[in-house]
Amino acid sequence: MPSTDDHETLQRLIDTLYAEQTRVRRLEFIVRAELADLAGDVLDVITLLPPGVYSRDKLCDQLNSAITAHGWGRSLGTVE
Repeated sequence: MPSTDDHETLQRLIDTLYAEQTRVRRLEFIVRAELADLAGDVLDVITLLPPGVYSRDKLCDQLNSAITAHGWGRSLGTVE
């Protein structure tokens, strides 16, 4: 089960990616998440993202939907 450390790492990753650009490709997000050493469960959620290019809002909406669907809202929280 994901932890608050995973949430902090995921949020930092999103902050870093969108500080550099306004849109991020799914593949770039996955590669950067793997490099950030996120837990396997969190990586599984990330790989569920449909292919495409994401604005920050769209990416967070997609991730939060997947987090909620997996029942991890309490342990992982949501991303902004």
